[in-house]
Amino acid sequence: MPSRTVPVYLAAGAFFAAIATRGFLVPLRANELGANRFLVGLLFTVATLAAALVALPGGFLADRMGRRLMLALSATLAGLSQLLLAASGSVPLYLLWQVVGGIGAGIAQAALFAALVDAVPDARRGRAFGWMTLSMQFGFLAGPALGGLLLGFVSLSVGLYVSSALYLVALGSVFWFGREHPREARSGRDFGRTLVEISRRPGFWPVVVGMLAATLVWGTTQAYLPVFGKQVLGLPGSAIGYLLALQAVANGLSRIPAGRIVDRVGRKAWIVAGGVGVYALTLLVLPHLTGFWWPALLLVATVPFLGTAFIAIGVVFSGLGGQGTQGTAMGVYTLVLFLGLAVGPVLFGPVMDLRGYTAGFSLCALVAISLTAAMLMLRAQDARLRRPALALPPASPGR
Repeated sequence: MPSRTVPVYLAAGAFFAAIATRGFLVPLRANELGANRFLVGLLFTVATLAAALVALPGGFLADRMGRRLMLALSATLAGLSQLLLAASGSVPLYLLWQVVGGIGAGIAQAALFAALVDAVPDARRGRAFGWMTLSMQFGFLAGPALGGLLLGFVSLSVGLYVSSALYLVALGSVFWFGREHPREARSGRDFGRTLVEISRRPGFWPVVVGMLAATLVWGTTQAYLPVFGKQVLGLPGSAIGYLLALQAVANGLSRIPAGRIVDRVGRKAWIVAGGVGVYALTLLVLPHLTGFWWPALLLVATVPFLGTAFIAIGVVFSGLGGQGTQGTAMGVYTLVLFLGLAVGPVLFGPVMDLRGYTAGFSLCALVAISLTAAMLMLRAQDARLRRPALALPPASPGR
């Protein structure tokens, strides 16, 4: 593991551990303050949408002002908002502080991935993205574990205070980053022109469509898996936690070999199509299973395929930006990521309410498979447009 990437992984792990701890403690604290289920859900939604909206300008500013500055700003904003959450006793104020925290998260993800791309050569980006997402998965596992441990000794508000220290770890890691691109490479660029330039590069629209397919199946599954486990699988809360933990462990452990595969395979679109297709089939099968072990085995076996697809998507996005535009490219990546995760539950939730989980999960799977087919067609069209025209042989002198 190159030494230049270690502080990026450390910052990512700390940042996402803080986000996961916050995601665990804030709903419980809001419920303690009298929030109903709608308001608890709204606390998640406003943070996710805020992250999506600032990701693109945040990535552009990371190109203009540097990765360190934007990451320091994001860690400060998110940490301050968590301290204000801990101090507040008002649910409406919780909505405001969640928006501020979402802004910090959106800027952080775009800037972290841009910093990672700066630190590794093109040929090793798959492995670097594998380690990066493994760091994030570790954060997602460690965060709730830390939150649960804290609740054994302190109140929810004190737990929020204590866990905000994770943002200090992320902030400290920022100052360990390696040398950034020269400021001259970032100066004088116009946001709109940069975005248009990236959107016109070959592979942009296919990878956007592929990422929407991947985030739809992942976001929908993760939003409804806990309540599905309770209502359909008949599992107690502890077993649902084990189910989610097993999936997270399989997801995390698969990222390193997945990154090596992505580096060695030239056609990333087929990796995305295969990974999304396998996980979409999981959604078709899952509603017909019962108990704990069959769903657990299914998720553990198929989530590495989707994880590999996400790494391939990240590598393609990183290749869309040139010197001085990597932050903007990864801002687009973060924007599509958060929007896709937010849209899936909204689109298919009403179907699950009216027709049941089988109909909702099946429709989600079919939409995702259709999107991957569209991605492959767009990719083929891009290839045809870039293919040089065949040169005609010179005419014979005698003719």
